[in-house]
Amino acid sequence: MGRKALAKDRAWELDFLRGIAIIMMLFMHMSWDVRYEFGVDVFSYLEAGWFWSFVHPIIVVLFVSVSGICCTFSRNNTKRGIKILLATLALDIGTFIATFFLGIDCLIVFNVLAVLTVGIFLYALISFIEKKTKANPKAISVIIGLIGLYIVICGCNIHYMDYSTNSLIFLPVGFDIKGMPYMADYMPLFPWLGVFLIGCTIGRLCYREKKTLFAGKGKVMTAISRPFEFIGRHSLIIYLVHQPVVYGILYVVFLLINGLK
Repeated sequence: MGRKALAKDRAWELDFLRGIAIIMMLFMHMSWDVRYEFGVDVFSYLEAGWFWSFVHPIIVVLFVSVSGICCTFSRNNTKRGIKILLATLALDIGTFIATFFLGIDCLIVFNVLAVLTVGIFLYALISFIEKKTKANPKAISVIIGLIGLYIVICGCNIHYMDYSTNSLIFLPVGFDIKGMPYMADYMPLFPWLGVFLIGCTIGRLCYREKKTLFAGKGKVMTAISRPFEFIGRHSLIIYLVHQPVVYGILYVVFLLINGLK
């Protein structure tokens, strides 16, 4: 199959949805910087219950579930997992330096990239076992979906449990770690690994031919979706560089504003 055929059959809707999630995330992080890092009394939605209860979960569910769907397209999830693991470690080290040496409170220990790393490696392991045992693909899909649903249910109820510990080994699970400093973008495996696995199930059941479900989109939809698709296709690099870029731009802007006063 040629490159043109591959481009035509590409599941553009997944890039489109991931692009929307990235843009929403960029706006949220920019708002956070302006309000809390630079002390400007705007973007009060960040303190509204409706945002954290309804809007923020939509952003994360979109990004994580689409990543799970895309995982079923990959020919080498082990390689993808290693790439995202390295990106995760780089981000952790970078934010550690920024927090404790530059005074920018942005420490990241376990975030969405860590969840994706675990999810991708887990799916690679499941795929390896499935291939070796020649298990029924539909049965495996059901099992993955049920495990994902169980993790989501546990994650949604974990805050009702009185789990507090000094052991950092439970940090990825979502337990309260005593004495832990503020962590930016903290995302535990419960429930988000479950969302990823549900995405994998959707990918296995709905995208078995690895093609778009919405072929033949018109010119108007193509024009609208193109920028979102571009952002979605480059989501990893955008996620890694957006915060220092946004923070740097805001720093210069506020420096100029204060200089004109």
